[in-house]
Amino acid sequence: MEQKHPLPPFTRETALQKVQMAEDAWNTRDPQRVSLAYTIDTEWRNRDQFINGRAEVQAFLTKKWEKELDYKLKKELWSFTDNRISVRFEYEWHDAAGQWYRSYGNEQWEFDPNGLMQKRYASINDLVIDSKDRKFL
Repeated sequence: MEQKHPLPPFTRETALQKVQMAEDAWNTRDPQRVSLAYTIDTEWRNRDQFINGRAEVQAFLTKKWEKELDYKLKKELWSFTDNRISVRFEYEWHDAAGQWYRSYGNEQWEFDPNGLMQKRYASINDLVIDSKDRKFL
């Protein structure tokens, strides 16, 4: 059986570790690698999209990173309970025309007993920025 340590129930230390692991994985921009942190039947809401299962996650992330170029993400632990973690995040990216954006949001995560994320609900807003205003270089 697949496991992704640390496993729930989370402590502050293990919740912080889980958040850092997610940040590191997403910053690789590797859909296959990122998808391995989720259950086979994972359930997502990302903005106005509903995504179900690893295959859909991989397709979604592939398309995302074809559009969101030079993506760089920072996540921050907001709260946690036994098998749930809430994070605040922001990331920067630019489109093919060179316009930079900073995207802000919140995610609520729920994990199965093996430490795989079974639910991810993300609310995200985008802000147009000048390249000189970037925070994540």
